[in-house]
Amino acid sequence: MSVARYGFLGALAPLHRERLLAFAREVRFPAETRVFEEAGPADRFWLVRSGLVALDIHVPGRRATVVETLGQGELLGWSWLFEPYRWHLGARCHAGVTAYEFDADPIRAACEEDTDFGLALTHCVAEVIARRLKATRTRLLDLYGPPGSGGATP
Repeated sequence: MSVARYGFLGALAPLHRERLLAFAREVRFPAETRVFEEAGPADRFWLVRSGLVALDIHVPGRRATVVETLGQGELLGWSWLFEPYRWHLGARCHAGVTAYEFDADPIRAACEEDTDFGLALTHCVAEVIARRLKATRTRLLDLYGPPGSGGATP
């Protein structure tokens, strides 16, 4: 099944999807690969084609806490789009992963050159950020908040 039919790419109009994919290169990550570290330089991003990637956050005095797991069709990394271009979370592959990889600089330049493309891409990334913030909040409240403070509602 094509990744373009759903997930992040599916949210883009065909013209914008093709423009973005023109920058893609296929990469593979073995199981347990640390893709990036929280606060590290965010100079690229990925669209997961297969496998699972865990997003985690550093919690002082504890092990990194997994806040979300990404799979096929999902965007891995959004911090490349906004200064200071530093990762807000970390990422580790659960199993072998194949992905499309994109260098951030040419994509940011394409966004400036074609404002329709830039707006569409930024809108899709903003939707991802909103979902991730909600998932992170819910997960952290489930783990560390008082009973009943998590995302589940009666």
